[in-house]
Amino acid sequence: MNDVAEMANVSLATVDRVLNRRKGVRSRTVERVLRAALDLGYMDAAELERLQNPRPPNIAFLIPMGGNPYFRLLGEKLKEIAQTTSRDQTQVRCFFIESFNAAALAAAVRHHAKWADGIAFMAIDHPLVREAVEELGAAGCRIVTIVSDLQHPAREAYIGLDNQTAGRTAAYLLGRFCRSDTGSVALVAGSRNYRAHAEREMGFLGLLEEEYPNLRIVGIREGRDDRDRNYRHTISLLEQNPDLVGIYNVGGSSDGIARALREKEKSQEVIFIGHGLTPDTRRLLIEGSMDAVINSDPDAIIEAVLRLLGKPKDENPAGPASVKMETIFRENIPQFSRPRDQS
Repeated sequence: MNDVAEMANVSLATVDRVLNRRKGVRSRTVERVLRAALDLGYMDAAELERLQNPRPPNIAFLIPMGGNPYFRLLGEKLKEIAQTTSRDQTQVRCFFIESFNAAALAAAVRHHAKWADGIAFMAIDHPLVREAVEELGAAGCRIVTIVSDLQHPAREAYIGLDNQTAGRTAAYLLGRFCRSDTGSVALVAGSRNYRAHAEREMGFLGLLEEEYPNLRIVGIREGRDDRDRNYRHTISLLEQNPDLVGIYNVGGSSDGIARALREKEKSQEVIFIGHGLTPDTRRLLIEGSMDAVINSDPDAIIEAVLRLLGKPKDENPAGPASVKMETIFRENIPQFSRPRDQS
């Protein structure tokens, strides 16, 4: 590699970047390095042809860290993809970043854009994040939001549920399942900084007011997707509202809510609806602590992102396919998909 660098009149670091197909090297420099490597016998004609072909894109997923089982599941699936792709396929990396922190998200987007051609992340609707998206969009980095959207012209696409419709669906199910036309209903959200949670809340409240005006909203608590905080919120709601008939968990970590319902022996009286089919919500559905789960298949989200960002932008005029909303009950729980064959 030192000989290649000397013949091409570039640094050793530049040779490394070219041979590993990293970003940030001008096309003329790439050609000079590859020609020097061929002339010196460092590579053969077949390897030269491979390196001259368009480089597969690098795609980074930024996932909120913490106790939300749905995001852990999403991260596990991305890790599996990253470990099983060859060097001539789209390169995927997944990074967990601090949840509910706009400054941390903006910094992570800027940092990982140094490697990534496209970045997919759950957006926080905040000026710091919008400014980072503006900056990177102008620099040519492709931005896709997943699960929670960010309204910005530099954002290429949003892949996830129609969250307002999801909230309305939750309200419809809760109202139909309730054993009484009257009573109190509570919402537990992760954080309203996520547009997804605010839109779900809006949809839920809207339909409840339209169709079930005798059900009274008594609390909208932010659990920040933490099971212990969700547990404490639910205990408080049950103690303060003896007529509580329903809970809608807008975010994650539903097991904390279910634990409180079981301890207070309210699992059969309070209708409980949440999001994300994961091992914990699957168990809660089967045991009867939870009544319904509104789900967006994480595999479908990943596939849509890779399909979109895996092709040049001008080859995707119609944008990605929308992610189907699944409503899952105890009697229609899908089987777990088998792990990929890594042999």
